[in-house]
Order: sequence, then structure tokens, then C-alpha cells
Amino acid sequence: DMQLVESGGGLVQAGGSLRLSCVTSGFTIGSGCMSWYRQAPGKEHEHELVASIRGDGSTYYAASVRGRFTISLDNAKNTLYLEISTLKPEDTAVFYCAADPYYSGGYPCRAGAQGSWGQGTQVTVSS
Repeated sequence: DMQLVESGGGLVQAGGSLRLSCVTSGFTIGSGCMSWYRQAPGKEHEHELVASIRGDGSTYYAASVRGRFTISLDNAKNTLYLEISTLKPEDTAVFYCAADPYYSGGYPCRAGAQGSWGQGTQVTVSS
């Protein structure tokens, strides 16, 4: 079974940085598509696609995070990362990783559509 476990969230002041990790098992990391989503307070039915990465290394970033967030893979550690910097209060959300090793759709890839999800990690940004 595929498993994804996020960590690295926390409380940080505006302008600060965090590195989120998603440790995976049960599949070959880097195959298909892997994504980071976030769910903001009050938007319990909305998961915003933040960033994605495909096996060929191509990436996608939402306009709201482009230039501040960086998605990456460490194949040796079976881990997906999201480096987040210049944090803003509006970045406050639960961040989830998702993986779909069989993804064959278009750009941007959305691993969460038919893939597996982690349990989430809370990021809170104070002003």
C-alpha cells in the first residue's frame, strides 16, 4: 500500500521559512506525479494545488506561490519536499502531499485527483 507522511509544519512569523517533508513508501517516488495541496481555514471543501513535480523533473507552481515555494524530490530518501519562504499570513493552511505513480494526464499534473494523500501538516503564519 502507498503511504505518505507529512511533517515540518509549525507556527512561523510572516517572512519566515519552513521545509515540509513527505516521506513515502509502497511505490517508486518520482514516477507519475507528486503534488502539494493546501486547505485554508474556512475552506474545508477546497484543496488548492500549490505545486507539482513529474518524474522527468518538470514542475508547476500556483501563481500565488511562484518564486517563494520550491518542490523537490530525494529519490534516495523516498521523500518529497516543499521549501516555503517569505511566508505570508494568507499561507496559513493544512498542507497535504499526494502521489499518483500512474498519472498520465496533462499539465499541470494533479496527483490528488486519483492518487493517494497524506494526513496533512499545519502551517500557521502570524503577522
